[in-house]
Amino acid sequence: MLRDLELGVGLVLPAACFDLRFARSGGPGGPHVNKTETKVDLRCDLTRALPVLGEERVARIRTKLANRLDADGRVLLTCEEFRSRHQNIEAAFERMAALLRTAMHKPKARKKTKPTRSSQMKRLDEKKQRGAIKRGRRGGDE
Repeated sequence: MLRDLELGVGLVLPAACFDLRFARSGGPGGPHVNKTETKVDLRCDLTRALPVLGEERVARIRTKLANRLDADGRVLLTCEEFRSRHQNIEAAFERMAALLRTAMHKPKARKKTKPTRSSQMKRLDEKKQRGAIKRGRRGGDE
């Protein structure tokens, strides 16, 4: 059931990083609703993933997914969209991969730029024009 999870080029989390648990799924069911446990609870242990991902990526995951961490510091994800346990396991692994990929993504640093000379002149011209309009509203004493 557990399998390795490919996160990108050269990044593969081993199955030992994951823990699967099952529970009864909520919602309407059928004749065997109280007998089958199709809800999947997938947890990813970040301390075990540390050698593969590195400290920087794990720290980024912990900060971005802080609301998904359990008491032991593992990323928690549940899936109960299908009636089949197997389909829920596959969906959970796919969602975990997508979640970890987006959390690991390092955004590009924004380059500071200065406004162009023409945009500065345009801004000042608009301010002068606006001031002239307001000066024109000031009437003399009548």
